Amino acid sequence: MTHRVGIWIDHRKATIVVLTADGETLTTIESQVEKHAERGGDSPMKGSYEARQIPADDSRQRALTGDLNHYYDAVIAALPGDGGVLLFGPGEAKGEIHKRIAKTKPSISILAVETEDKMTDKQIIAKVRGHFGVAAGRRT
Repeated sequence: MTHRVGIWIDHRKATIVVLTADGETLTTIESQVEKHAERGGDSPMKGSYEARQIPADDSRQRALTGDLNHYYDAVIAALPGDGGVLLFGPGEAKGEIHKRIAKTKPSISILAVETEDKMTDKQIIAKVRGHFGVAAGRRT
């Protein structure tokens, strides 16, 4: 069976919705990435920084990229093996994971990449259902 999946993602959290015959399954993966790490050391107003106290910007960027790659791998591991995926979210993460999925799991096809702001879980489910044309089941 080909799966229908929607992923709302930013650098802090991913919400994965997999539509099934019985409804949907919702998985949330939290990132442990600290986007804007603060530099340690003295204040520039009180004195100069010592060169050895401050991590270089390129090493901080490499650490951030490595942490994001682990996060994206965890999201990809939670996906079914085949099917179509709708990617959406507020920032750059949707484009970054799109490239990573294309490289690591070519059996998954990305159907659309859309920009969306913060959404609740119910809004995410409704968007995925609407994209795939699946009506919400009646609850009794």
